[in-house]
Amino acid sequence: MILHEISLKNRLTKHIRLIKPKRPDIELFKGNLIKLLGQIDEKESEENVKIHLMDFLKDTWYKQDYLVATKGRTDFVIHTGKEAKAPSGVLFEVKRFTNKGDMVTRQNLNAKAMHELILYYLRERVNEKNIDIRHLVITNIYEWFIFDASVLKSIC
Repeated sequence: MILHEISLKNRLTKHIRLIKPKRPDIELFKGNLIKLLGQIDEKESEENVKIHLMDFLKDTWYKQDYLVATKGRTDFVIHTGKEAKAPSGVLFEVKRFTNKGDMVTRQNLNAKAMHELILYYLRERVNEKNIDIRHLVITNIYEWFIFDASVLKSIC
């Protein structure tokens, strides 16, 4: 598998880049991000980080239309609808910031976080027959690795 790093600007299509965010949306994001970063205690457990991150995603974008929740052994998912019966669309693997040994880096994707995320993906695809997975995310709040699920689909 060849990894291609793509800038956010190059990832977004031209018509998406032309959409100007509204000032209230920017202020909501800014306030919730400041709140999230203030709640993160690097000495706390991974579970603590997951809870704060799920709250941030719910309060900022997903509360109205999508369910953000834990699912089985997966750290957490964003469902494609409001109910738990809706398929998972985004799978998350969350690590503590101080857990550098398990976290992926640009130079090394062969880390426990990636192994766990691939396991979650395979469980969803094989056991749950879920073809709606769009993205896979590994984060420690300060670093974000977002993968297009179609890449894994092509090699699995």
